Amino acid sequence: MSEKNKVLVEAQPYYIEAQSSPEQNRYVFAYTVTITNVGSTPAKLLTRHWLITDANGKIQEVNGEGVVGEHPHLNPGDSFRYTSAAMIETPVGVMQGKYQMQADNGESFNAAIPKFTLSIPRTLH
Repeated sequence: MSEKNKVLVEAQPYYIEAQSSPEQNRYVFAYTVTITNVGSTPAKLLTRHWLITDANGKIQEVNGEGVVGEHPHLNPGDSFRYTSAAMIETPVGVMQGKYQMQADNGESFNAAIPKFTLSIPRTLH
């Protein structure tokens, strides 16, 4: 990836106790993602690809167009923030993935979503 096509992705997960049901192995997490164009070329988010892995090793793969129904177009220095959710069967899991981006110059590139941990409070030290 060139310096002109560079997107930084940061995620902050939160446990949603009210929607979770531990006795039914249902753990719901929201996560807020901030996507920032730190390159020098405007770019549009086309697709998303997530891998969500619970503590049992069960993997959910999520592919789709855009994020939260949008295809944000980011000029250099612009950020887009959204919140979504995931459900897993264990109190701890991880998420990671990538966004496929298209720069205004026609080049396609991937923006990595660094791995982050889903965990209910007081589970991990």
